[in-house]
Amino acid sequence: MDLQSDHLETLIKRFQQRRPLRTGSLIITVFGDAIVPRGGTVWLGSLIELLAPMGVNQRLVRTSVFRLTREGWLIAEKVGRRSYYGLTGAGRRRFEKAFKRVYSGGQPAWDGAWTLVILNQLDADRRRDVRQELEWMGFGAFAPTVLAHPGVDRAELNASLQELGALDDVILFQTDTVDQFATRPLRRLVREAWNLDQLAEGYRDFLDQFRPLWNQMRKERTLPPRECFLARTLLIHEYRKLLLRDPLLPDELLPADWEGRAARQLARNLYRLTGQGAETWISQHAETAQGPLPEAGDGFYQRFGGLD
Repeated sequence: MDLQSDHLETLIKRFQQRRPLRTGSLIITVFGDAIVPRGGTVWLGSLIELLAPMGVNQRLVRTSVFRLTREGWLIAEKVGRRSYYGLTGAGRRRFEKAFKRVYSGGQPAWDGAWTLVILNQLDADRRRDVRQELEWMGFGAFAPTVLAHPGVDRAELNASLQELGALDDVILFQTDTVDQFATRPLRRLVREAWNLDQLAEGYRDFLDQFRPLWNQMRKERTLPPRECFLARTLLIHEYRKLLLRDPLLPDELLPADWEGRAARQLARNLYRLTGQGAETWISQHAETAQGPLPEAGDGFYQRFGGLD
């Protein structure tokens, strides 16, 4: 593939070399980043065209879209011989839950309080399911049946527990604010409960991957629209995977040199530089049954604390 940016070409080759390729995950990234803000529905042929430069062939796209439809993420609509795909209601809720972490402008101030969830009253199977969901929400294990979070949305927590049929069977505690937010023993417990060392390694790898492209774009200021779309998609694809593992702890609980801060700054800066070109490419190469995708709404321009 003939690209102006050697750094982008390196990123694409690295993606193509992964096994398994996980095309479904890439399609989720494209939907969440590019399609949902612009109406949420797209022609299958557009998806195939958008993903072709990534080395994802037509068969893989069709198979992955079929699987996402079967799993309840997407719903298909036939218009003539063409198939158009949009999110199901459940799929949209999952997307919003996952992607709001990615584009947040920053962490709210922490008041020193903790939410604790006690799982002793659940049988082994339900305990496993609830623990898995809570860990996805950013909870860490302070003990085998005690999970904790320093800033969870209680309404979101209650809704998730209700969905799992566990709201009436777990014990919830909310601690009071303490004078010392992060003593040395608490910092050690946090590092172990959330495996921060492994997450930091992932962030360092992300920074090593995308800093060369950022440095190039900072000097040249622009890339062709196609390359902006590819760069933005890979950026969010890799960053999203890290954010889903990151509990997004308050600064008071994190190391002073926490790599996640630099990664968020890099993601924000590179997203801003690639944003306009990527949107131009999407407008030219993605369509619905009514024609080109509608323009993105105001919510899109609030990503990462505000886009130009």
